[in-house]
This record gives sequence, C-alpha cells and structure tokens, in this order.
Amino acid sequence: MAEGTLTNFIRKVVFKAEPYLPQVPKPKKKIPLPTRLLWCGVALLIYMVMGQTPLFGATAPEFDFLQFARVIFASQQGTLVELGIGPIVTAGLLMQLLRGSEILRFDFKKPEERGIFQTATKLVTYIVIVAESIVYAAAVYGPGVSEPYVLYVMIGQLMAASIIIMFLDELIQKGWGLGSGISLFIMAGVAQQILWSMFSPLPAGDGGTIGIIPYIGTSIIDGDVSNILFRSNQLPSIFGLCLTAGILLILVFTQGMKVEIPIVSTKYRGFSAVYPIKLMYVSNIPVILASALTANAVFIGQMFWANFNPRNNNVFMNILGQFDPTSPSTPIGGIIYYITPPRGLDVAVLDPMRAVGYVLFMIGIVVVFGRLWVELGGLSPKSAAQNLLDADVQIPGFRRSNQPVEALLNKYIPSVTIIGSIILGLLAGVSDVLGVFGSGIGVLLMVDILINYYTQLVREQVEVVMPRLGALLGRK
Repeated sequence: MAEGTLTNFIRKVVFKAEPYLPQVPKPKKKIPLPTRLLWCGVALLIYMVMGQTPLFGATAPEFDFLQFARVIFASQQGTLVELGIGPIVTAGLLMQLLRGSEILRFDFKKPEERGIFQTATKLVTYIVIVAESIVYAAAVYGPGVSEPYVLYVMIGQLMAASIIIMFLDELIQKGWGLGSGISLFIMAGVAQQILWSMFSPLPAGDGGTIGIIPYIGTSIIDGDVSNILFRSNQLPSIFGLCLTAGILLILVFTQGMKVEIPIVSTKYRGFSAVYPIKLMYVSNIPVILASALTANAVFIGQMFWANFNPRNNNVFMNILGQFDPTSPSTPIGGIIYYITPPRGLDVAVLDPMRAVGYVLFMIGIVVVFGRLWVELGGLSPKSAAQNLLDADVQIPGFRRSNQPVEALLNKYIPSVTIIGSIILGLLAGVSDVLGVFGSGIGVLLMVDILINYYTQLVREQVEVVMPRLGALLGRK
C-alpha cells in the first residue's frame, strides 16, 4: 500500500511539474552516426572548458573533501565542475534503488510509465543539485569567504554549472549523441589523468618531469636511468606504466569471457541470437558503491577525530582511526588506516599487512555490494528471465514461462556475480595499492565504458544492415 501511495504521489507531482520543466527535445528523426559523434565531441568540449574555468570567489581549501570521488564524479577542484556529475549520479542511483527494491512501481514496458520515471528522476536531480551546491559551498568555501554575497555567487555558479551538465547528459541520451554524457565525461577524465601521467612536461619533486615519457628521455640524455623503473612520492614510473597496461589487458580479457545462452525470437521468425551472461555481470557499480562507502567512512572518521581525539590519546577512538596531526587527511592507525590504500609500491613495502588487508577488504566489500546490486538493480535470475520474456524471445528446449528460464539462469548468474566481484575487488585493490595511472577504479570504469561504446557502435552498424535484428538487440 505504501509503495503504491508513493508511486501515485510521484505521478501527481510529475503531472503538475512537467509543463514547467525545461527539456532537451528529442530529434524528429534518427540522426546519422557521424553527426551524433560530432554532438558528443561538442558536449565533451564544453565540459572540458568548464573543467578549466575557475570558480569565482573560491579559495583553495586546506583539504580536498571530494578527492575520493573525483574519478567517479568526473570533477575538478576549484572549477565550475566542482561537483561534476555527482548530483546526476546520486539522483539516478537513488531512483534506481527505489525502483529495484520495488518501493517505486513503474511498468517500463509502457512508454508513458518510463517517461514519468525519467521526469521524476530529473526533479530529484534538481533537488540534489540545490542541496549539494548549498552544503558544499558553505562547508568547503564558506569559512574563507569575507563577504556573504561571494558565497551566494559561488552557490549560483555550482547550481548553474550542474544544470548545464545535466542538459549535456540529456542531449546525448535523447538521441543527439551516442551513449550517455555521464559515461563520456568519466571516460575523458580518466583518459586525461593517464595521458597526464605519461606525457606531462611539468617539473616534479624528484628533479624530473611528472610524465614518465619525458622523464625517460631526460634520464637517457643525462646518462642516469637508475630511477626510471621506480620513483618515490607516487610519481609515474615504468613500473606504473607496465602495471597500467597489464591491468587494461586483464580487464579487456575478462570482459570478453561470458556464457552464451541461445535464444530465438518469437516475433521475428528466423532470427536467432545468444543471451550473454558476462563474467563481469555486475559491471563496476559494486566498486563505485564500495569506494563511496569507504570514503564516507574516512570522512566521518576525520570528523570524529578532529572533534574528540585530535591528539590520538583516546583509546576507544583510536580503534576507529588515528590521523597525523600535521596532515589530518593521512590516517596512521585504527580501522580507517586499514581500509584506505597505501598508494605506491614504496609505501606498501613499509607496511605489507596494511596492503594485504586493504586488498582483502576491497574483495569482501565488493562481493557484498555485487550480490546486493544484482537483487536491487533488476539483474537477478528472476528479473533476467522476465526481461527475456518481455523481449519476445525464448530459449530453445525450454517452455516460454518464468520458472524454467529462471532455473536455467540461476545456474550461472549467482556464480558469475561472486567470481566477477572477486576479480573486480582484487583488481581495484591491487591497482590502488601499486599505483596505476588514473587510479584503479578509474581504469575499471574507463575500460567498461569503452567496451559499452564499442557494443553500441556495433549495434548501430547492425541496425543499418538489418533493422529488425538491430531493434531486437536494442531491447535486450
């Protein structure tokens, strides 16, 4: 009853608010692929320019409170994209969890129901934008503001920039571009970090350049190549470059591993295909959730430490976490110390138990979130079986009903969920500890997004040659 009441309330709110919501119109006809790629480039260019535009009135804070989420949110500190895609991701994830847990009940087989859900998500995004802009500006930049109007201007900038980002994402998703703006911005941000680590000519603390390629060149010219394999202070090195390439190869290889179940169309006679159950069935959502949870735990631990244990002399609080008084963002003991990665091989060698503990922690928490996401995200055997039936396909040799199809999928989905989560947690943990370019979670996200874009490009080509088969693939 409560679920139905909430859903009906949302329908009423959407019905009243929709006429006043500005929206990007859908194209009247399908746009050619080159034009859609051009629109993607324009949206990305606007986003990158905003990422280099300073936030008026902002002073550099002592600590970067969003450092843990910069990769996930594709954001840049002190710029118009300070919040990045954070409000969009937060609102979308909240609505998906509410729908996956069936607190909100919408029938996505009906276009009007899907439209109501999308509009409701947009309304929630506006609310999150306002809330995050006010809280973040007041908490991070507020103490350094001399005039109240400057704080109001910063809040307005954050809101306006976040709304522009929301429209750029909507522009791409509604058919003017390809894929989603969120994925595009994350991928570009991670790629930028990797390229920076490889080619940056700016000077580093060890007397060389930040980028490993220029550093190798200058080291060869100077006749001293003793430090190019490993570098201190987490600077890019040949070891990091080889590790990044190795992680990329492993991810590409594992993404291609799947169980293929043959399916045939009940609507288009003669069409057959396969339903792939990938080894990485849960995608990267569990890693994102695990990283966000860990970062929030660290942030709360910092608050408790600053208020109740600044000298690390409280025995009970020391169990939770201890921080370096000269650098409050650096944990030196307690539970928080072991759930944060010792970034860099040189740091990991000094405390190998912490490195091993962090990797095991990442594996365990990603497995927990993986199983949770399968249930809440509509990926369970029951939901997958229903999606197959809704797509007008069936598995040869099985009756066209939920129970036999669900029983077949139940042989594979729980197993790949656990195995895939273990691999993701292991790769993310090891990558963060050893210091891959772009961070471990960043590389995971970039590979997943690139593979999804490749799949979409293949689907676009299929639709050109065989429109009916392309339509069927688009529904799965």
